[in-house]
Amino acid sequence: MSGINKVILVGHLGKDPDLRYLQNNVAVLSFPLATSETIVKNGEKIEQTEWHNIVMWRGLAEAAEKTLKKGRLIYMEGKCRTRSFEDKNGVNKYTTEIVAESFTLLGRPSDFEQDMLIEKKQAPVEE
Repeated sequence: MSGINKVILVGHLGKDPDLRYLQNNVAVLSFPLATSETIVKNGEKIEQTEWHNIVMWRGLAEAAEKTLKKGRLIYMEGKCRTRSFEDKNGVNKYTTEIVAESFTLLGRPSDFEQDMLIEKKQAPVEE
């Protein structure tokens, strides 16, 4: 039997996503996602935040770049990947990322009203 590599996260974007294009014009989007939980330690409630490195590829990356912004709450599903790379000093490093397969914006309609006002102001006026 093979294993299962499935990640489900609900969290807030820590910064605006960074969209880049690699060789052959392949889009890749990355951003940090914060998930928080409340734990009780010594009878005191403490909020504990975990940061996740999120990566999106190709069409999903391009679609996400248009809608995701710092602070947005999203639901996302993906897979956990660890990769190695060589830094500029020639040292091998490792990083663990969540490769997103899908996402859904969460929140109240009022959370998006400010963005709609900005988009209306930026849209060209046709005469």
